[in-house]
Amino acid sequence: MSGITQAPVTMAGPQSECSVRLVDADRVASVKSRMPANGEVADLAVVFGLLSDPGRVRILIALLEGEMCVCDLAATTGLSESAVSHALRLLRGPRVVAVRRAGRMAYYSLADAHVRMLLDLGLTHVGHTGQERLQIAGTR
Repeated sequence: MSGITQAPVTMAGPQSECSVRLVDADRVASVKSRMPANGEVADLAVVFGLLSDPGRVRILIALLEGEMCVCDLAATTGLSESAVSHALRLLRGPRVVAVRRAGRMAYYSLADAHVRMLLDLGLTHVGHTGQERLQIAGTR
């Protein structure tokens, strides 16, 4: 067992506390070597923060169907045009959405396939966990 220190882990109430500060040095070194740079972690946190607002999520889900203008996004999501414009401004900064201008009109779309994958995975996860909750509730 290379790199693994065998030491008891004490449990103190609802939180656990390690009696040693490093249990598996090889795993820690391996994970640390693959940890993204601080800037990348911060950028990812910004993207996840943008996904914390249900209105912005509704806009992104609408854009899964293709590009749309502010008016159509407002009608689709039930948000005001002002709220949609503000949300799109926030989503453009970290390249979550892209804009295409045609004369005076602006059409918005998901920035790339990664954003689509993130939304698809999130929706799948929510649907999966929702089904589990229903099954658990049905067995009580």
